[in-house]
Parts: sequence; structure tokens; C-alpha cells
Amino acid sequence: MLSIYALKPAFQNLLRPFVNFLYRKGITANQITLLAMFTSLGISAFIYFYFNKFSVNYFLLIYPIWMLIRMAFNAIDGMLAREFNQQSNLGAFYNELCDVISDSALFFSLIVFSIINSELLLFMIFLSILSEYSGVMAPLIGKERRYDGPMGKSDRAFWTSLITIILIFSSLFDLSEALLSYTINGLFSAICILLILTTYNRIKNSI
Repeated sequence: MLSIYALKPAFQNLLRPFVNFLYRKGITANQITLLAMFTSLGISAFIYFYFNKFSVNYFLLIYPIWMLIRMAFNAIDGMLAREFNQQSNLGAFYNELCDVISDSALFFSLIVFSIINSELLLFMIFLSILSEYSGVMAPLIGKERRYDGPMGKSDRAFWTSLITIILIFSSLFDLSEALLSYTINGLFSAICILLILTTYNRIKNSI
């Protein structure tokens, strides 16, 4: 099904000169993976603790900006591993676990905004982990790792980034709290439904 993941080959082609540069500088895939995870944890902590004290402002742009950069990091570590013979068993663990840790932390940081239904957000995090686990299970039955949509990792990054942008605009234009709550939690509900479909697709296409 349609997913932002389908744009990955074109995105990788744009990044290839930079990947070649990193390789020449001795940067490894595992270093990029760990850097992305620790940066994600730091940004998550910043959002949670900063917005516990202050109302929504332009500093929240750090979330969508980092999500875009992190997508580049995810492409870069994979390209370094595949194209420069840096694949390893440890790297495989890093690749999967660091993504889940980063996603969970970044999503959870949004719980600080009272307009977001916390139970719905936690349910989305659970479904996100479940969908990734269903993709990782495929090699256990002799199939390739599944990345089926419609709510893959890149899609979740896009839609949660859009939610943070909506929050920023709502603070600028003093939007109705009821309308804002309906819109944001409606988006989270849609994400949850699509995550269930994603998990189904990954299991179905594996067997």
C-alpha cells in the first residue's frame, strides 16, 4: 500500500555523495545509528521538560526538523552498511532496537501537551512497536523483513510532525480548543487504525 517508504530510493540517491564522504572520513553505520538514537532521546527529553514549563512556541519546530534529519540518518546508516561492507549481527540489533527506542521516546514526549489524549497516544506507541515487530518476524519464517504500509516508520514521522506543526499554528492563531482537540486526536485515531492495517499487511505478506 502507498507509503512514504516508497520514496526511499530517490532519497538515498540524493544522500549518496554525503554517504561517500562519511565513509572516506571513517564514519561507520553503527556510529550513525547510535548517534541518531541518543539525539532522539535528548530531543525527547527537551520537549518533555521544556514544555512542562512553557506553552507551545517555535521551539517545538525541533520535532519535525529532527524527524526529517532522522529519516536521513536512517537512510545513511543502511547505505553505509550495505554499500561499504559494514553489515554485522550487532548492527542488525542496533538498527531495529534503536529505531523502536527513538520512536517511542519521541512520540511519548508529546504526552506533555494536555490537548493530546494520553491513552490514545500510548495506544499509538504500542501499535507502532507491534507493527515493527511484525515486520521483524518475517525473517523467522524465511521471508524478507517487511516494510509494508500504510503507516510505516516514515509515515508516522510525517504525521506526528504535522501534529506538532498544528500545535504551533494553534498557539499563533488562538484556535478553538475543541476544534484543535478534535483535529489532533482524530489524526491520532486515524494513525492507530492505519497501524492496525499495517500490522495486518506485514503479517499477510509474510505468509
